[in-house]
Amino acid sequence: MNSPKTQEVLKKFTEVGIIPVVVLNDAKDAEPLGKALMEGGLPAAEVTFRTDAAEESIRIMAEKYPDMLVGAGTVLTIDQVDRAVKAGAKFIVSPGFDPEIVKYCLEKDIPVCPGTQTPTEVIAAYKLGLDHVKFFPAENAGGLSMIKAVGAAMTTMKFMPTGGINAENVVEYLKSDKIFCCGGSWMVKGDMIKAGQFEEIKAKVAEAAAIVKNVRG
Repeated sequence: MNSPKTQEVLKKFTEVGIIPVVVLNDAKDAEPLGKALMEGGLPAAEVTFRTDAAEESIRIMAEKYPDMLVGAGTVLTIDQVDRAVKAGAKFIVSPGFDPEIVKYCLEKDIPVCPGTQTPTEVIAAYKLGLDHVKFFPAENAGGLSMIKAVGAAMTTMKFMPTGGINAENVVEYLKSDKIFCCGGSWMVKGDMIKAGQFEEIKAKVAEAAAIVKNVRG
């Protein structure tokens, strides 16, 4: 049974529909990017923890945009969990299934969405009490057909496909009742962030938000 805190985060994930997966190499870009995401209509960000600027970027976004669902992605260690949450992360996403990280987050009541790819990993997540997991890398691992196949056996499990998701294929994913949201970076590409093209990012975010509204109403 999910805690009220986790239920609230999962509800927001579902409402947003497409979670921008963000790589920030310079924390100065965090505030204008957050503004673009908020104004574009996707008030969420999975800030990948694989850059030195990630921690400070999460802190800036969380402080400047308290209504935004800001979390940490590519989390590989418990130390990173602690640092991310201290910075203001409201959820943790990992690329693979690490029971140590999942158990730690559950003990601390930190919403966590571990990466899965096989039925074995999905079952392991289920046994720890999870009913929402990441499916990564989605397109390389069989895409929607794989999710439906695994989901047919795991009827209570919902998935967040990430990896290879784009404006063209996201519609089919969002139409599936096995998908609670999708993770994607096509609207927040690193070169656009580096170039300061935040108006262009806002426009792409708005297009993505429109897709969600069109599919889910």
